[in-house]
This record gives sequence, structure tokens and C-alpha cells, in this order.
Amino acid sequence: MRRSNIDIGQISGIGRLCFVVCLFAGAGIAAATKHPAGMIAGVVVGVYLMFAIRVVQQWEKVAVLRLGKYVGLRGPGIFMMIPIVETLSAYVDQRVRVASVSAESTLTRDTVPVNVDAIVFWLVWNAEKSILEVENFVDAINMSAQTALRESIGRHQLAQMITERETMGRELQRILDEKTNPWGITVQSVEIRDVRIPAGLEDAMSRQAQAERERQARIILGQAETEISNSFVQAAAAYAENPVALHLRAMNMLYEAIKERGSMVIVPSSAVETMGLGGNLATAALAGVKP
Repeated sequence: MRRSNIDIGQISGIGRLCFVVCLFAGAGIAAATKHPAGMIAGVVVGVYLMFAIRVVQQWEKVAVLRLGKYVGLRGPGIFMMIPIVETLSAYVDQRVRVASVSAESTLTRDTVPVNVDAIVFWLVWNAEKSILEVENFVDAINMSAQTALRESIGRHQLAQMITERETMGRELQRILDEKTNPWGITVQSVEIRDVRIPAGLEDAMSRQAQAERERQARIILGQAETEISNSFVQAAAAYAENPVALHLRAMNMLYEAIKERGSMVIVPSSAVETMGLGGNLATAALAGVKP
């Protein structure tokens, strides 16, 4: 895509200023000499300078074509060109640019339709190649990014796309960079912005996740019951070998119950006999009687 040297939108402010100065100078000469030649010369020189003086911004480059042949890049700053003989290409912005691409209803590897939005950060590192080898590199970047995004979706499963967005972004960057480097363009990064799935599938995945959490909770509860039962078995074996320990444990449990609740606890006589509390109390009473 080329931009003509008579493009009014690219006439610089300095060129317009030169035209005005030459116009007033020609008018002054014509008034002094009483001849229109000065005015005509001023207009001709002013028009020439207006279209010959161009200014390129700091972040831009432009290619100069002389009679259709490439002669070099210009910019940034001010430069002169020959109107009509020389033409200019489109001004190339070398700052980082952003391209937003999307893929709608694209099937993943496990045949799930998804809508994916991505952002591509790219820049022109060689303006000469981008001008001479690509007709419209902006459209080429957008179309290439969209095609690469669809291909990448088809190679990944849904779970990978949701949990491994950074990996997918790096893969897209590598694919695009290999394609655009010969054009003088480099892709700096690709970010997967959003992955959307159908509402029905989203509800089914939610129910599946809930069922999985319930299953895990039941497994954990069963493991806890098993550990508790094993502890009871070990405690029973220890108490069977040492009945005194069992009696002390029972007395401790009774004491804790009375202590925490702060109320009277009625204990059956059979439990008292089992724990040997009667004999212990009688022995304590006898020990307290003085002869």
C-alpha cells in the first residue's frame, strides 16, 4: 500500500509555513516590481516546498520510491523529497501494537465448542521488510493470529485450555513469531483473555465438580472412621491386659463429666462395682478412722 506524495493529510506544518512565507514574499516582489512574475514564482516555490518537506514522527518510518523504485527509508525527523517523481509508502508505526482476536464455536481436542478471546502484542522491527514484502501487514497479523488460535484450540483439551492459559499463549507466540519474522515483525507475547463454554456444559461441569467433592468428603470420613476404630482396638487390647488402667479411665471420665457439667451424675451400682469404687471408698474410710 502506497501513499501518494500529494496526500494532503501528510503535508507537514513546516511545509505549510514555507508555502505561506513564499506566497507573501512573491506578493511583496510583485508589488515592488509591478509585475506578476514574482507572485507566480512565489506560488510555485511555495507549492513545491509544501509537498517536498515532510516530517516523520519519532516512532515512524517511511519508504521513498523514486519512479516506482525503492531508494531507502526516511525518518524520524524532517526530510526532503521530489514531488511527483518520488512517492511515499504508508507510514510505519514501530511502537508496540495490540491485536484482539477471537475464535467462536471452535471445537477442542475433546470436541467441546468454545469461544476464546486473545490479545496479541507485536511490533515492526524492520520497516523495510514490512513495507516491501507484505501488502498490508496489519491485516496479515490479524488473520494469522486468528488462524493460529483456532489451530491451537483444536490441539488442546478443554481442561488444558482453562488451567494452562500461559502455556497456550506461549505456543501461539512461537507459531506467530515463526510466520511473521520474515516480514520484519515480531510477536512479543500472546495472552488468552477469556475461554467461554456453553451454559449447559458449564452446569454439567459444576455438578460433576460437586459430586467429586462429595466423593472426596466421604472417602476422608471413611478413613477417619477406620483410624478411630483402629485406635479403639489398640485401647481395648491395652485395657484387657491392665484392668486397673480401665478403672482409672472410667473414674477419670466420670470426674470430667461432673466437672464440665457441674451437676449430679447418677451412676448405677453395677458400674460402681465394676470400677471397684465401693472397696476403694471403704478402704479410704477405714484409713481415716483413728484407733
